[in-house]
Amino acid sequence: MTATDPALTALAQGWCALSLLHGRIEAHIERALQAKHDLSMREYSLLDVLSRQHDGEGGHLQMRQVADAVVLSQSATTRLVTRLEDRGLLARYLCPTDRRGIYTNVSEAGLKLLEEARPTNDTALREALDAAAVNPELAPLVRVVESMNVPA
Repeated sequence: MTATDPALTALAQGWCALSLLHGRIEAHIERALQAKHDLSMREYSLLDVLSRQHDGEGGHLQMRQVADAVVLSQSATTRLVTRLEDRGLLARYLCPTDRRGIYTNVSEAGLKLLEEARPTNDTALREALDAAAVNPELAPLVRVVESMNVPA
């Protein structure tokens, strides 16, 4: 295969379309969350992931797992957790069975903000997908996203 191979060109164009769709969705949601809740999309995602923890077996996430879930490095996730903790939206505590482990829970204030922000996030996502669906390059990707049935 060469750099001008049609298969590579199609692959690159597909990747560009996917990147464009992601960027548009992220930017639209970011603007909506910032305007209405003073919350970034990353902050919202972190609150959402942490709010799904439970007290059962394997119900609390380690920082590495949180970082994977919000698609950030561990150091960036730690900085994000610290910012939200400083705002009173999160609280850290030691793991009761392993004193080396530190877990993070969403505070009552964080749960309230998440509850208020969830409709904004969902509406902005729908708006971004609807806007992208009119673009012939993005419409097939929008259909794929809409057809996915991924468990929460």
